[in-house]
Amino acid sequence: MTSDMGLLAELSAEQLGRLGDLDPTRADMFARLDGLYVPERDRSAPTFAETVKSALGPDLGDAQWRALGLWTQLRMSMFRDRTYDRDHERDHDPNPAPLAPWVAEREPAWTGDEIELLWWAAAEPLQHCYSYQAPLIIPWAAVGGLAHEEQRRHLPRMRRIQEIMTGARWHSSLPFKRDLDIFLAGHAENDPATVTTCLTGGSDGFAVLMAAEYGSRLGGPQTSSLMRHWITATSARPSPAWLRKAAALLAPDTGPLVRDVLRHLPAHRETTKRHRNGDHTWTTTTYLHERTATLLRGMVWTCELIDEPWTVPLLGEVALAAGIGIGGSGPNSRCEMLVNAALLVLAGRGGLEVVAPLARMQAKVRKRSILAKVARTLDTVAARAGLGREQLLDRTVPAFGLGPDGVREEKAGEHVVRLALDEAGTPLLTFLGPAGKPVRSAPKAVRESHGGLLAEFKNTIKEIRRTLPAERHRVERALAEERLWRWHQVEEFFLDHPVTGVHGRRLIWQILQGPAGTPVRTAGGWELTDPLGRRIQPRADTPMRLWHPIEETVEEIRGWRDHLLRIGLRQPFKQAFREVYLLTPAEEESGTLSNRFAGHRLRYGQAKALLSERGWTGLSLGHWDGAGGSEQGEAVKEVLGWQARWDMHLPWDSWETDGYDAPAAFCLSGPIRFHRTGEDPSQEEEFPGPAPLTEVPPLVLSEAMRDADLAVGVSSVGLDPQGQGDYWHSYNFGDLTETAEMRRDALTRLLPRLRVADRAELTDRFLRVRGDLRTYRIHLGSGNILMEPNDAYLCVVPGATSDHVFLPFEEEGGMLSVIVSKALLLAGDAAITDPSITRQIRT
Repeated sequence: MTSDMGLLAELSAEQLGRLGDLDPTRADMFARLDGLYVPERDRSAPTFAETVKSALGPDLGDAQWRALGLWTQLRMSMFRDRTYDRDHERDHDPNPAPLAPWVAEREPAWTGDEIELLWWAAAEPLQHCYSYQAPLIIPWAAVGGLAHEEQRRHLPRMRRIQEIMTGARWHSSLPFKRDLDIFLAGHAENDPATVTTCLTGGSDGFAVLMAAEYGSRLGGPQTSSLMRHWITATSARPSPAWLRKAAALLAPDTGPLVRDVLRHLPAHRETTKRHRNGDHTWTTTTYLHERTATLLRGMVWTCELIDEPWTVPLLGEVALAAGIGIGGSGPNSRCEMLVNAALLVLAGRGGLEVVAPLARMQAKVRKRSILAKVARTLDTVAARAGLGREQLLDRTVPAFGLGPDGVREEKAGEHVVRLALDEAGTPLLTFLGPAGKPVRSAPKAVRESHGGLLAEFKNTIKEIRRTLPAERHRVERALAEERLWRWHQVEEFFLDHPVTGVHGRRLIWQILQGPAGTPVRTAGGWELTDPLGRRIQPRADTPMRLWHPIEETVEEIRGWRDHLLRIGLRQPFKQAFREVYLLTPAEEESGTLSNRFAGHRLRYGQAKALLSERGWTGLSLGHWDGAGGSEQGEAVKEVLGWQARWDMHLPWDSWETDGYDAPAAFCLSGPIRFHRTGEDPSQEEEFPGPAPLTEVPPLVLSEAMRDADLAVGVSSVGLDPQGQGDYWHSYNFGDLTETAEMRRDALTRLLPRLRVADRAELTDRFLRVRGDLRTYRIHLGSGNILMEPNDAYLCVVPGATSDHVFLPFEEEGGMLSVIVSKALLLAGDAAITDPSITRQIRT
């Protein structure tokens, strides 16, 4: 473009046709502006807009203002945002956008045809990434000055602009988009579905769902005003005025509608889209668009005004769903805005009923800021009850109507609906007929006449399945944190409780600095029994804790492990068989860093999810930072006044394997160090560096190392059956870690119970199995197999086995059951028919 061409010479035939003939005023204004529109080379000189304002002055007539507005709008329709390059002194077209608000403020008397032209011209730059609101300022001001009926003429053009902005992620967050949606909703009074589509914005899957499923209810005359109010929930918390207006807009069906919409949120999942611009590709992952989240925040705030039994549990589910990381795990949250809104309402309720959903959040959510808010809320509730936070959690685990025996029964006509938890906590729903005969499926009479009761029982089963893992996590955390109780509290909260008791009754309890035993119910209550059968009857106020092997002798630990196998007690997590990680000579020499689990190549997503589940936070690696600032990080866990920090970084070749702007596929583990809580290693002038490992309490060190061992054991690329290289071979067939040593110890006790006991033997690192065709060595760390006599690698993906093998703990990672399954398979190798296995064996 050159400066002597002028705007009219650049317009297309269609643009000229829409502009029409120029009257003298318009022709004169266009000529003056064309004369001022010259390339800007000197950045210190006045801008184009400043030059125009100085040349024209403010005292223009109405027709002149309209001509200036049309020229500005048409020029913006041709404008392309170019990058100014000082090194090459590229010409930079003058930017007409600053003239738009100057014209709009004058409010000239636009004709209908001129307004149509303004809106038509606005569409072109919006379709070409003109990512700010300037092209919309003049047409928006023009239509705003019209009467309601006169505005209707321009609705088709405005809806086209709405479509463009909805489809482009860089436009959908602009404040103008929300204003345009509200405007168009005001012109759809008789079309509730359109009103809902406009007000939700339609920018993500949940907004689309709301419009499709609840459009007629949300956009109806009773709720549309409240919906307009919800989308103004843009602050961190509602003001008293906001809540008063919401209360005034409440309708009889508001509560059920809010409940029905929010119930969809726990099942909502993020969507990922891949974009391309030339050779550059990138992905975006969306859970809730900001517009949708803002509307839902308004809904959640409104729950403060709704006194219904469903509000607290549903808000807990909403907070949990939005609080966990993308994909359901990780240290971040899907939508912290929505989590904070739900926590705010729950904190306002402040009763004991909020404790259970908050406890589930503690078990699942890993983002520090959210966990801090949950902790503060629990502390507030606990303080009102005169308790500590953990004491409050002990007392508020829901029983779901179950008796101490884990059974609930309700009459349903001539039948009885029975819900019972078995010893492992599996909920079983059965139905007793008039004669007392149990059946597994609901009788027709119960389905037809007592559907509400049946639905209640099924919902209770879902709640129990959510609560049990959270309680298992809480009880195991208490083991690692050395919590203390009085014996009467152990009986009430961990033995007699129908839900938590599923875990507590299968654990070893110890009198502080005294004997330990597993719980046994007697006519007078509960006692403890040790491996020698001796009964222990603590007094009601006797201090108790969960037994941990870190402080026990080898003989005592061995006695407990043999005892559990002998009585067939399967623990909810490893307690008697818990790995113990003691300080090694190399770690004593290194001083402050442990390299015990350094140098492993891990599947990043899997490692992060597992560590997050075990309370580690802060790990965030990836390629979304163009400067590479996300290539290093650390996972952090706090326990007993200490902070464990595990360094992680991306492999040097990850940019090639993962691609630019993509999530990390793999990471490399670094050293682990320990700090006393409150010490910031980045501020060396104020705080000392990592503590010497010899000063770290044995329990703190052991539990942190156990988590690291588990993460490596589950996510290492060494587990890849098709792997190769030195690391793969070392991991698969090298020395055993403490977890693998524990596996070996468990197998020592399990082997005599297996049907292949006469064909199997344990060596230092392998379970050696003699088949009919070959002899096999299964590595106790990786589960991978070598075939004798030439140590050929055998790739086997084990399936289900018909043998029921008792394991003394609910194993994390499942490697022990994998090894046992492979042993059972290979001992009968002559009967294997899978060609992918027989081909390797017979080679």
